[in-house]
Amino acid sequence: MKGSATMTVRDVLYMYSVARQAYERFMSVCGNPEQARNMVALLVWLDQGTISAIHHVPGIDAGAVAIIAEESNAVLECLHYPLHVLPPIPLISTLCMQGGVYIEPGFFAFHQDLVVRGVAHFLEGAGKFVFDDRLNVLLRRSETGLVGNPPELMAPYSPLPMAVPEDCRSMFVTFSKTMPLHREEVFDYFREKWGDCVVRVLMEKTTGGNMPTYGRIIFKTEAIVNLVLNGERLVKISIDHREIWLRKYIPRVTNVDA
Repeated sequence: MKGSATMTVRDVLYMYSVARQAYERFMSVCGNPEQARNMVALLVWLDQGTISAIHHVPGIDAGAVAIIAEESNAVLECLHYPLHVLPPIPLISTLCMQGGVYIEPGFFAFHQDLVVRGVAHFLEGAGKFVFDDRLNVLLRRSETGLVGNPPELMAPYSPLPMAVPEDCRSMFVTFSKTMPLHREEVFDYFREKWGDCVVRVLMEKTTGGNMPTYGRIIFKTEAIVNLVLNGERLVKISIDHREIWLRKYIPRVTNVDA
């Protein structure tokens, strides 16, 4: 295999061809691109040596694909829960057992930081190309001989995450007036559950001793934003029995204290 220094985008697409096929199968049953990408990234991360569920996805029937999609999404959803919740993953566990390894559902509940880091790593790296529809169309056309070697496919691949502006990796958060939160509580929530993923938390400027009712969370990568939302426009999480709502940050003039 080529070293990472000489690997091209084409090489990456070939290496993760099963992941692309799994993505297309998930899209056929759920229709949500962001959820499908997160599901594939989860199974790619889980694919360690003999532990593999993703390699079964391209060849099984649609009903089984839907079950794997549902189980994968259950793992991703449990990342939002304030308490450790064991996701039901009987089919994924069965497929992994064919490699001689049993996947304990509690692993996902008690090691959420590892799950987030592993999934985000794929989304920010190879996943940028695997989930690019245009690149995959170019690859298929080049394989048929209709076109030569497009420069996009022959470009060198770098495993380093692409730098994106803060606005693209930020979330807007709102709090209840009767159950406010301090910025430290929001920061600590994600750090304790998801690891070192937050750059900083900004809060509404207030006067007269009033508590802020909205703020902004800046994450280290855009993939974390995608994991928090998991295909939804708006999500709710609970921090110490206080609910907050999060959505993708849309830049505008606000009264936010850095």
